[in-house]
Amino acid sequence: MERAERARKIVERLKEAYPATQCTLDYDEAWKLLVSVRLAAQCTDERVNQVTPAIFDRYPSADALAEASEAELGELVRSCGFWRAKARDIIACMRALRDRFDGHVPADMDALLTLPGVGRKSANLVLGDIFGQPAIVADTHCIRLSNRMGLADSTDPAKVEAQLRPLIPSEESNDFCHRMVDHGRAVCSARTKPRCGDCCLRDLCPRIGVEG
Repeated sequence: MERAERARKIVERLKEAYPATQCTLDYDEAWKLLVSVRLAAQCTDERVNQVTPAIFDRYPSADALAEASEAELGELVRSCGFWRAKARDIIACMRALRDRFDGHVPADMDALLTLPGVGRKSANLVLGDIFGQPAIVADTHCIRLSNRMGLADSTDPAKVEAQLRPLIPSEESNDFCHRMVDHGRAVCSARTKPRCGDCCLRDLCPRIGVEG
């Protein structure tokens, strides 16, 4: 079976297995997603969701957060790790939204990449979840599972994104990445041996790197 055909079948199987997929970060405004995704670097989404309510209560708007002190915000995000850099980037990002984008999160990849602390993974998440644009969010789950399934052969997020784009239908791409997170947590775990016998993709996955 050719890789493109197998990719389409994987998309459909995951769609059946996880029909109600969604971003695992809690947010109700675009700027809050930017904050959350910056905090999620090398931190679990679960931890981020525990931390952000206090942030958004203390700073109820992007403009308010733009005026925060790094020390005060740093204390609120300390448990997310790398808190000094994250606090600095979040404040700088909110200031950029205020000063260069009239307080609005831009709906353009190039513009998003000019924001402090925003890389392609974060930008793709915003474009897909907020603006409904085709997006490949090459996070750790997506990279790991794409390599295991033989859809990609790199650990570099930009390369994995480039390899997946021609394989995944554009209208399915954003939800596909969310479903890879769902599947990585439910069945194809990095922390334990994957439960290949219970996997909806067992006849489509070459199990690259799986021992036994």
